[in-house]
Amino acid sequence: MLVVTRKCGQSIIVGDRIKVTVVAIGVDQVRVGIEAPPDIAVYREELYQAIKRENVEAARVPLSSAGPNLPQPLPRVEDVSPLNGRGDDRP
Repeated sequence: MLVVTRKCGQSIIVGDRIKVTVVAIGVDQVRVGIEAPPDIAVYREELYQAIKRENVEAARVPLSSAGPNLPQPLPRVEDVSPLNGRGDDRP
């Protein structure tokens, strides 16, 4: 782990796409601002761990037990009746 000392308003750069800035320093906490591109997810660690736990639990649940709220699969092309030549299914 890299440990750095920063004052309020100072930043560190991670790679070339992420900037972490010390925004405020309190008695028992430090506020940081994180600038990252939209394709990089940024989470507080406790939220990230909760998401991981939920994903593991969701992977354990068989799809058949998820109930009727699951979207139904689309029909196969062979099972769909052909259109009437006008681009719709009107008689």
